[in-house]
Amino acid sequence: MATIFHEKVFSSRWFISYTLIVIGSFILAAGFVFFITPYKIVPGGVYGICIVVHYLTKGMFTFFPDGLPVGTMGLIMNIPLTMVGIKVLGPRFGSKTVIGFVLCSVFMDLLTSYWGDVPLVNKDPLLSSIFGGVLCGFGLGLIFKSKATSGGSDIVAMILAKYTHLPLGQLMIYVDSFIVLFGLAVFKDWAIPLYSWIVIFITGKVIDVTLQGVSYDKALFIISEKFEEIRDKILVDLDRGGTYIPGTGMYKGDSKTIIFTVVNRRELAVLEEYIHQLDPKAFVTVIQAGEILGEGFRSLQEKVNDN
Repeated sequence: MATIFHEKVFSSRWFISYTLIVIGSFILAAGFVFFITPYKIVPGGVYGICIVVHYLTKGMFTFFPDGLPVGTMGLIMNIPLTMVGIKVLGPRFGSKTVIGFVLCSVFMDLLTSYWGDVPLVNKDPLLSSIFGGVLCGFGLGLIFKSKATSGGSDIVAMILAKYTHLPLGQLMIYVDSFIVLFGLAVFKDWAIPLYSWIVIFITGKVIDVTLQGVSYDKALFIISEKFEEIRDKILVDLDRGGTYIPGTGMYKGDSKTIIFTVVNRRELAVLEEYIHQLDPKAFVTVIQAGEILGEGFRSLQEKVNDN
């Protein structure tokens, strides 16, 4: 059973968490209302289904002539899904998740009542897909930083994972793809799933950036016979640390000393130039480091406190 994090009520962390939920829910709702819903884009999840239902029910009800509200439908679907999730998976969905999807639904309907079904950018679904994905990803990222979840299709994927033993990430892709294809079947327009997958892709990338931040640090694995000189360059000139990793060459079976270190972009250019002049035959692997925590960089304590 997953751990539910509790903060002391009215503590600074409590205020930060719920502020993130409120702001994230509003931004997520704005992404749907201004960019996604007006173009009938179906970016998976519960709200993707709600967008399809919204357009299918236009003119069916006198009290909702423009179709059932997306936010209200999302709330109606999320409540039983969360209850089923708690029954099947245990109490891993805390009050934050409930507050998150309730606020998102409320904000969505309030913004729609004020703005309507008119896109912020007319006749440009591609631009709307891009900025809709950015807003949705940023909003969801803030919600995730508060230790809440988006509910909805995530819960369906978790339930399927329990009984199928398939990876959760893979099942979430299946669930969202099924919802996208459902939109294609209803609207019969191939442009809709194509724009929808753009939104899903951008949303995922922006969520990662929101949670981890933008990092320009690079992780290096360096194999060179002149590893001691390279070590001195890293320690003295760049004022960085590193680790020796013993290795064995696959071709000749001779012993190798591998240097593992992390530097920023400027230091990378300096180090590469130095290694090239010192040992042109050196083997250097450069990896984009999504996040570096520890001495000389952001501390793990700061990471925990910020979250």
